[in-house]
Amino acid sequence: MDKLLIQGGSTVSGEIRISGSKNSGLPILAATLLATTPTTICNLPHLNDITTMLALLRCMGVGITVDEKMHVEINAQGPIETEAPYDLVKTMRASILVLGPLLARFKQADVSFPGGCAIGSRPVDIHLRGLEAMGATITVEDGYIRARAPEGLKGVRYLMDVVTVGGTENLLMAATLAKGTTILENAAREPEIVDLADYLIGMGAKITGAGTDRIEIEGVEALTGCTHHVMPDRIETGTYLTAAAATRGNVVLRDTRADILEAVLIKLEEAGADITVNGTTISLDMHGKRPKAVSFKTAPYPAFPTDMQAQFTAMNAVAEGSSTVVETIFENRLVQTHELNRMGANIKLEGNTAFTTGVEELNAAPVMASDLRASASLVIAGMVAKGDTLIDRIYHIDRGYECIEEKFQALGVSITRVTGK
Repeated sequence: MDKLLIQGGSTVSGEIRISGSKNSGLPILAATLLATTPTTICNLPHLNDITTMLALLRCMGVGITVDEKMHVEINAQGPIETEAPYDLVKTMRASILVLGPLLARFKQADVSFPGGCAIGSRPVDIHLRGLEAMGATITVEDGYIRARAPEGLKGVRYLMDVVTVGGTENLLMAATLAKGTTILENAAREPEIVDLADYLIGMGAKITGAGTDRIEIEGVEALTGCTHHVMPDRIETGTYLTAAAATRGNVVLRDTRADILEAVLIKLEEAGADITVNGTTISLDMHGKRPKAVSFKTAPYPAFPTDMQAQFTAMNAVAEGSSTVVETIFENRLVQTHELNRMGANIKLEGNTAFTTGVEELNAAPVMASDLRASASLVIAGMVAKGDTLIDRIYHIDRGYECIEEKFQALGVSITRVTGK
């Protein structure tokens, strides 16, 4: 099993390009099942989760080709197998996103319950209740969600009792081919929802309100393929910015967007970072200064993202002062604090709140990643630790960060992948 070895004392300094968004690319790949003609997706990141989704589409009978510019052409004309088997679904939560498109276009779907990071319960009941409201019959048996809509789906006004990104995406995709108009209330507002809607509109869908808590979709008879460029990954952007802040460094990130990262940028400036935005480039410079501790509470977009909480907790561990971080999205997402404490951090955990008093430096130790973003926090901790840190179970990080060791090496970090048992 691969591990990452990090030599402490590095300062993140240099320039890299930001990859396409995993959290945008996955639902867009699922949405290609709606198209009756070939579609081309550009700027997909090279990640395990993306590879898994492409493999899932292939096993359903979808044709996939990659050209010399790494553009992925997807042909879901058919015939299409409407089952998503456990062997492919088990490693990736986002595989549930094929449910809505399959049901909308082919009127049936059999999708195994998905897996993913162990960061708390993420029930799919909102997805299922929404599809039932649209006329589907859903049963759960033998570990599979079996959905049927022989007469097709119908438009409906549906209020989601909890804000859910995946639920919003699944129902948005399903509604594009439903008869009549669907209104999704209390919808997620994330930029990835907007990117998905833009792709669907490019295929001929009629959607208004994406990016607000009320999305209206007028169903159409069919969708056809188009070319779409996946948005940059805001969490990858935030991770590299936070790594530079924690190590008192400076970094230039290209091909990204500041407008979708405002909550994170505000907190980085509060930590003492000098941030400059020029078009699609974000620059951060700490001028060699130790970061200041920042407090925050995670919440749905546009508030501070849960996917950046672990990285900021690592920065707070070596920051000047004390901080309070409240995690409101996933109940187990502060679990990485135990590994940080093993490295000498001073973090007290009370329920969903982490109280951190910054220390001058951490000490290297063998640590184990528990989920994708916890992996990133341990990488940052390894950079500011004295000695060599070995991070185990990095298959988590390979699910969400493209070429992480190569990018950090380009930024001056001594980080290598170790292959072994």
